[in-house]
Amino acid sequence: MARIDFGGVEEDVVTRDEFPLEKAREVLKDETICVLGYGRQGAAQGLNMRDNGLDLIIGQAPEFKDEWQKALDDGWVPDENLFAVEEAARRGTLIQYLLTDAAQTIVWPKLKPCLNAGDALYFSHGFSIVYRDQTGVVPPDDVDVILVAPKGAAASVRRNFLDGSGINSSYAVHQDATGRAEERCLAVGIAIGSGYLFPTTFEHEVWSDLTGERGVLMGCLAGVMEAQYNCLRANGHSPSESFNETVEELTQSLIRLVGENGMDWMYANCSVTAQRGALDWRHRFRQAVEPVFDELYGRVKDGTETKIVLESTGSPNYQQKLRAELDEIKNSEMWRAGAAVRGLRPEKRGKAES
Repeated sequence: MARIDFGGVEEDVVTRDEFPLEKAREVLKDETICVLGYGRQGAAQGLNMRDNGLDLIIGQAPEFKDEWQKALDDGWVPDENLFAVEEAARRGTLIQYLLTDAAQTIVWPKLKPCLNAGDALYFSHGFSIVYRDQTGVVPPDDVDVILVAPKGAAASVRRNFLDGSGINSSYAVHQDATGRAEERCLAVGIAIGSGYLFPTTFEHEVWSDLTGERGVLMGCLAGVMEAQYNCLRANGHSPSESFNETVEELTQSLIRLVGENGMDWMYANCSVTAQRGALDWRHRFRQAVEPVFDELYGRVKDGTETKIVLESTGSPNYQQKLRAELDEIKNSEMWRAGAAVRGLRPEKRGKAES
């Protein structure tokens, strides 16, 4: 492990130098890796491992035709390396449980009897284990229970792998039945293309993940964008101007520079007017949202948010309700303006004109 100083706090991380791909292949050479669920994460992690030279099988319910067809399109072969979920699980020794959180709860009674002593049960989210009182997912005592959680969307897991950078992942061992759980965990983390791996617990992974998704990464970001856009529109600014000042400049310029150099560099390299205003107003915004984050974290930790997820996604008309909510965003003036702005980007216009 490498000891890294993160802002005055030292942490151990695992890089490809300490745990190279060759070592991962050696650790996993006698495993039958089984990816259950060929949705977004299952497809991305499965393809990355295949490209890294690992043999694996996919478990996907054929009745979910879109996912089954995607597996076929990606070159997985029925009865060779593509099987129904239970059959794949019976064949596997390292089972990657990458179904959706709600589906994991539903499928678990069928999966549990397929596990054998010494198997490893792998998650990319702590949801099912941490909230086992709600999900019912309680693994047998004789299997390893491990986690590798990429810190990004599945599309980024695949894209970053293909460009050679990888995406950072957290890892954790919940149960070590074989004495090899951590080694197996790190090997898979490297095999799926992680840039580096940092330790966590199942609890901390899911608490931070659910808070982040509802907070800065998605919920808070969308809400703050809407608030600023609406403010500008209410004060007479055009949709184009409002969207550009709210979203386009952030996503196409500023956030990339922050990612490359940090927020301090961003502040130091903008106009004096922008710099002074940002330095002053960041405190106001932090103070305004801190109580919301405190409430959010509490609801995540006590299982309130989990209960909402399981109850809503398990309802028979959930997809219909979800489509209506997504359409509300898509059809709002702000995001219709966004579609027009994106269509005017030079690379888009070039394709259209050619």
